Amino acid sequence: MRKRKKTLPGVTRRQLLSYSAATFAIGASVGAKAATLTGAPGWQPFAHNPTETFAGQGWLFFNDKEVATLEAMVERFIPADELSVSGKDAGCVVFIDRQMKGFYGTFARLYREGPFQEGTPEQGDQSPLVPQQRYRIGLADLEDYCRQTFQKTFPELPPEQRDKILTGLEKGGIKLANIDAKLFFKQVLDNTMEGFFADPMYGGNRDMVSWKMIGFPGARYDYRDLIEQHNQDLHLTPVSIGGSEQWKTKG
Repeated sequence: MRKRKKTLPGVTRRQLLSYSAATFAIGASVGAKAATLTGAPGWQPFAHNPTETFAGQGWLFFNDKEVATLEAMVERFIPADELSVSGKDAGCVVFIDRQMKGFYGTFARLYREGPFQEGTPEQGDQSPLVPQQRYRIGLADLEDYCRQTFQKTFPELPPEQRDKILTGLEKGGIKLANIDAKLFFKQVLDNTMEGFFADPMYGGNRDMVSWKMIGFPGARYDYRDLIEQHNQDLHLTPVSIGGSEQWKTKG
């Protein structure tokens, strides 16, 4: 009787043959001459996972009163100076408005079942409120607070007073009626920073102002010729994923 060849414990003969074939293929590919790709890439950005786009112009989620308050907030988060325009002029509120209209505004891609309990700092945000609710409630509460305290709306207050209110929200010194003030503050601040530095195709970073400020060249396809040029100003004009002209935004 012919004896069967032994294989490793838990490994069938079919699997062993498959592994051998794969090893041979890898060895052959290592010995092959590497090819260098030149020219334009053979793919289009977001071909299989398109980004959300909105055909309508104007505000998609916020009303005019909410827009005025938000613009007054982001203008203090990122004030205009010798380096760049303000967060308002950079289109940060346009960015936030589009985010609220899309799946981010409802957390549609996140697990949304309870229980909702206060977590540790390492666990992050545990609030049951989605971003749309946080903005709608928070902006209304801020409006009420300012009218009751100063008899004015937030945008009507001088910059120094607005800064004090924002600091109070951040530190918890100011209490809002229907939402945690720190949660609301962080939501707006985080989205403002995202809008200021994100690709212009999402509505903010108008004319790539923040990229020009920090010298970021944008979504360029090939950097191989520049890898060895350390600590130099390469004088590269930033490039948006969607094209430098197509994604200029209007408030």
